[in-house]
Amino acid sequence: MRTWKSKKEFKELFIEKAEVLFEKSTKDLSRKEVYQILATMIKDLVSEDWLQTEKKYNRKKVRQVYYFSIEFLLGRLLDTNLLNCNAEKICRDALQDFGFELDEIFSEEPDPGLGNGGLGRLAACFIDSMAAMQLPGHGCSIRYQYGLFDQRIVDGQQVELPDAWLRNGFPWEIKKADKAVDVRFGGEAYVRPGKDGKLVCVHEHYNTVRAVPYDVPVLGYQNRTVNTLRLWKAEYTRENMYNQLRYGDYRRALHYKDQAQQISRFLYPDDTTYEGRKLRLMQEYFFVSAGLQSIMRHFKKYYGSPKEFDKYIALHINDTHPALIIPELMRILMDEEGMSWDDAWRITTNAVAYTNHTIMPEALERWSISMFQELLPRIFLIVDEINRRWLKKVRQRFPGREDKAEEVAILWNNQVHMASLAVVGSHSVNGVAKLHSEILKTNTLKPFYAWFPKRFNNKTNGVTHRRWLVESNPQLTGLICDAIGEKWIHEPEKLLELEPFGDDKGFREQLAAVKQQRKEILADYLYKERNITLNPHSVFDIQIKRMHMYKRQLLNILHVYHLYRQLLDDPNMDMIPRTFIFGGKAAASYGEAKITIKLINTVAKLIDHDHRTADKLKVVFLENYNVSLGQKLFPAADVSEQISTASKEASGTGNMKFMFNGAITLGTMDGANVEIHKEVGDEHSVIFGLRAEEVQRYYQEGGYSSWDIYNNDSDVRRILEVMEENPMFGQLREDLLDRNDEFFVLKDFKPYCQAQQEIQRRYRDVDGWFRSSAVNIAHAGYFSSDRTIQEYAKDIWNLAAEEI
Repeated sequence: MRTWKSKKEFKELFIEKAEVLFEKSTKDLSRKEVYQILATMIKDLVSEDWLQTEKKYNRKKVRQVYYFSIEFLLGRLLDTNLLNCNAEKICRDALQDFGFELDEIFSEEPDPGLGNGGLGRLAACFIDSMAAMQLPGHGCSIRYQYGLFDQRIVDGQQVELPDAWLRNGFPWEIKKADKAVDVRFGGEAYVRPGKDGKLVCVHEHYNTVRAVPYDVPVLGYQNRTVNTLRLWKAEYTRENMYNQLRYGDYRRALHYKDQAQQISRFLYPDDTTYEGRKLRLMQEYFFVSAGLQSIMRHFKKYYGSPKEFDKYIALHINDTHPALIIPELMRILMDEEGMSWDDAWRITTNAVAYTNHTIMPEALERWSISMFQELLPRIFLIVDEINRRWLKKVRQRFPGREDKAEEVAILWNNQVHMASLAVVGSHSVNGVAKLHSEILKTNTLKPFYAWFPKRFNNKTNGVTHRRWLVESNPQLTGLICDAIGEKWIHEPEKLLELEPFGDDKGFREQLAAVKQQRKEILADYLYKERNITLNPHSVFDIQIKRMHMYKRQLLNILHVYHLYRQLLDDPNMDMIPRTFIFGGKAAASYGEAKITIKLINTVAKLIDHDHRTADKLKVVFLENYNVSLGQKLFPAADVSEQISTASKEASGTGNMKFMFNGAITLGTMDGANVEIHKEVGDEHSVIFGLRAEEVQRYYQEGGYSSWDIYNNDSDVRRILEVMEENPMFGQLREDLLDRNDEFFVLKDFKPYCQAQQEIQRRYRDVDGWFRSSAVNIAHAGYFSSDRTIQEYAKDIWNLAAEEI
């Protein structure tokens, strides 16, 4: 990657940019303006490599992959891009000459509101790895004006405020107005005979929305590759506005304008209303259609005939949100390129691959046929035909068995089943952890596995170690490099060379010192920024993830309350001071998850106000958890809480980020925990609770009664007393008892308490604890997204860096 030749060159360019952008001398700049200047300088620095990367791909006609995801949770880009350019030292030294500290400038960058949870963060890790490995791969999504929401905690409860992350612009993007495309919604679509006797589809009286691309450079790690994340913004078209106004229909014109702009306004609009669901469907089709039109236009210009589209292009859909890529590609190939159904279907299925992230069948995405047909009439005709042809095969194999048709139908019971469309219309279906992939085959998508056994495969998730270790934890990175050199940054599997150092007392002491330093850094940050006081010599036990009942933050806080009551019973109880840190957003309409946040804060307040436990127990809920806060939390963690109900978490990636930073996993045998346990064993992780097969057996055969546990366990009865603190907690109590504890919180409560006791026992053995920490770091290399992307490239996309 190009970089500045000297500090002198950097300072000259910086002074010049300050004058051009703000008409100020360096001494008059604000820190926010310094950030804007640095982002512009880096974008200018990599522009030539960005251009040359695209030219190289086009000239050599390499096979390229386009990764479609409804969200990309990028995190801040300044630190990442300085790391990738190998320019952080020059930048830091030069800014000090101007009177600025680089670390203070980093905090001026808002987290882009382009994603929310693991789905979006995985997508961000993947495009990072593609560029680092010099693979021709790009991202495609929506340029949301507002992120999910800005979370505030008021009186212990979550309050949602607008996440106006774009209020000061996004300096990393480049608007490409000349590459805008039009996307059609509504109208009527029908088939009529053409002049040559072939059937022709007519789509008329539709509304057009202009899709304008904004490109963000994706830098490879200290190489010359710069790929692209293309984000689409929705705009109204003057032609459509004029057509409405020409007939004097001002109300309809304003409605069209507002509806068009709404498409890219909010990430995940509320889907509890008809209008909210309609907007979500519009978003999904909008970015898929815009992205495909753009790809096809580029393909025809540089590669040639669309008949070879699948030879050079791989389209990957991250869960079912982009599944409309299948009928949209069919539409383009048939309506615009004049291909037959059979040719278009062959190209489409060869090009498209699907990653499933959803285990629970009831959570699979569905749309009402009436809404779908009204909004996307031409696409519905194609989906209807795909379904007709598919069910014809099913009924031929199973005559008279409509139950078999129902299991795999794309259209059934007045609904469009998006997962069915994704499986039928792709050549590869993968899960994201070995356990998850098995559950897909034996449960969630079992009927499809019977039809397409070779189509199913596993690709265990990974995270980019460059952000989550090298960038987030320079102290640990330095210690690792001192021990085994720097090759592991390019080849993370070489972290295994660190394992023998776990037996070296000197190394363990250094590792302990690094962990203590990171805990103190976190404690200082929280005190200065949020007025929260932590004891950095306590055990930092951290659970940071999206709030959901299956992730069982409820189990965690009930155990904390149990500890609190034990301390009240026995103030002299032998207990290492513990700090329990929570963070995560609950969907605005998810009542139980929001009540759980209130419960966590209620227990936190109860403990804080009780001097009898203050020196041994602390609970903190950190509002507005995001990538940047995560980069401070993961390095400071002693214990990684991964306690979802077995069989519910597809993979999880927070477990991997903790692992890279030397935390010990406390978890169930769920998602990627199974593979973490396989890597490090019982000696270096703490596993508890029901196994996936036991959970499935209870669901299928019954036999579990949470009331029995309540009636026979005095500890369980006592912990539920906390729910008498506030009437709103009654809903959680009902979930646990009257609704029979769907996620087995009470069933796993005692095993979880025993696992926490084991954590305390191990933590007392300082040498043993940091031996385990070293082993976890050494084995974390397997969970780099570089390994995951290598597997996707080889097994699914059929592309390789060496071809370029």
